[in-house]
Amino acid sequence: MKVCVVGAGAIGATLGAALSTAGHEVSLIARGAHLDAIQHRGLRIVDHVQGEERVFELPASDDPSVFGPQDLVIVAVKAYSLAAILSRIQPLLALDTVVVPAINGLPWWYFQGVPHAAARAFEGRSVPALDSSGGLFDSVPAHHILGCVVHVAAEIRAPGVVHRTGGRLLMLGELNARASSRLDRVSAAFCEAGFDALAEEDIRRAVWIKLVGNFSFNPVAALTGMLQDEIWADAGAYGVVRQVLLEGIEVASALGVELGITPEQRIDMARAVGNARISMLQDLEQGRPLEVDAVVTAVRQVAAWVNVPTPGADMLEALVRARARMPIE
Repeated sequence: MKVCVVGAGAIGATLGAALSTAGHEVSLIARGAHLDAIQHRGLRIVDHVQGEERVFELPASDDPSVFGPQDLVIVAVKAYSLAAILSRIQPLLALDTVVVPAINGLPWWYFQGVPHAAARAFEGRSVPALDSSGGLFDSVPAHHILGCVVHVAAEIRAPGVVHRTGGRLLMLGELNARASSRLDRVSAAFCEAGFDALAEEDIRRAVWIKLVGNFSFNPVAALTGMLQDEIWADAGAYGVVRQVLLEGIEVASALGVELGITPEQRIDMARAVGNARISMLQDLEQGRPLEVDAVVTAVRQVAAWVNVPTPGADMLEALVRARARMPIE
């Protein structure tokens, strides 16, 4: 396949490099010093999962129009950058191009073609924290989108240098919860690239299983500076995570999505990713904006729609926004 990774940061670069190894024609969209490093020195992937290091010479640009129509477009930008980049990816889209948003938080497409009766009242509705104007729906029509949830840990440690530190699970599914040949094709491509890619009947359940973790782990990591395993070892931090996890699980249930897992089981899933520096902590340390809107605020807004109180998350959001306003020492 012709594959373009829009947002070749930590996760996007990891996915793109692996697909290149599997024989696909991969191009990258990046910017700034990271783009400059990739163009001049190649993309260096230090893979702690596979125990190897490799440099990939892949075409890279900050202009999506350079690469033309693709078979697969992976969108791996931060949630707050979606509006700016999705409005520019039309040159990559042919009639049957598959768009896989590999993003954190509640996805903007969540209420498009939703199969759960409890959520049908919100069909076509935009969550204000994600897409206040509804412009994201206009930029990429829903028929292009294949839902995706990424359980891979990676971080950029220098421009052009990405360390993959854990995880190999990808979950993919059609928004209408139906089987399809393109779902099978894209899942197979990721499997051939070394990931455990699962074709999910209900991608929204997969979204919530990850999201309840991000909803709780990420703000705690940003506030404490703890790595993932340090959070589990601290009784106080663990208790806060558990409370907010329960709130997220209740919101999902009110939307008709039963996760079928306890907070402890969800925490065990996070343990399997290893000693990771959670993305919100990475962003804070690098002086980048935090994905609070997509990871926390959007869930709280939807919780209000379905009358689920979220006192723990309310406090976490207030604190993490205050922390983001403070200088980095």
